[in-house]
Amino acid sequence: MAALGIRMIDGSGNFLPESKRGFPSFFTSFCKMTGLTNLFPASKIFARYYLGHLPESKTNEVDVLSGAFMMVDKKILDTVGSFDEDYFMYAEDIDLSYRIQKAGYTNFYFADTCIIHFKGESTAKQTAGYFDNFYGTMVLFVKKHYPKLSGSLYVLLLKILIAVKKIFAATKPDIKPNPLPATALIFTNDEGITESLEKYFSTVTEVEEISIQEKNKAVVFCDPFVSFAVAISMMQQMKNQCSFFIHGAATKSMVGSADKNQPGIAVEL
Repeated sequence: MAALGIRMIDGSGNFLPESKRGFPSFFTSFCKMTGLTNLFPASKIFARYYLGHLPESKTNEVDVLSGAFMMVDKKILDTVGSFDEDYFMYAEDIDLSYRIQKAGYTNFYFADTCIIHFKGESTAKQTAGYFDNFYGTMVLFVKKHYPKLSGSLYVLLLKILIAVKKIFAATKPDIKPNPLPATALIFTNDEGITESLEKYFSTVTEVEEISIQEKNKAVVFCDPFVSFAVAISMMQQMKNQCSFFIHGAATKSMVGSADKNQPGIAVEL
């Protein structure tokens, strides 16, 4: 084994499929960009980009690990090199995973632990700039690693689909963060934080546990009163029901992201 990635969830508690991925072949990329991957999310053929046929709850050997969390033996990095700085954003983790595997080592997806990844905070989704950055780096990857003939066809496909997606993106309204709910449930023993939140919410209630029946409320997890492991567990049980926020120890803010396609929210305390 050379590299290890883990299970990731977004700010709503949903599993992020990019925790485990396959290499972006011509057909794999075509399925993703045309929506076939979303139509058949568990297919070994059509959902190859996200290895949809592999359960999120089981550890497996995979092709690509997410750059949001990668553990790589330094000896391997000394051999294959680190992230390629030619990539401005996106695909640098695919490139590194490819070089690791090409050198004869193995990438593993480890399902027994989890992190929160506030995905998409670096670039506004579904905009022309996003498509240029995301798929433009795929063009770089193809030119670098794939044979000239198939690579040229692949690049042509990518450029056509990028143009089509940019046209559709131009017709969509700007994505804005959802407003804060009226009620907040806060896990803390710090009265100062509770008082600070009262300027943002109509009702702020300190709690030690929460029912999965709670809906449409803000849930604030304060470290170290609640461990990240407990917070992650609760978020997965109540995914999409509440707006979740994390307050880090010794900080004066809380952060959350209700949707991976929307901007996140930072609240000053």
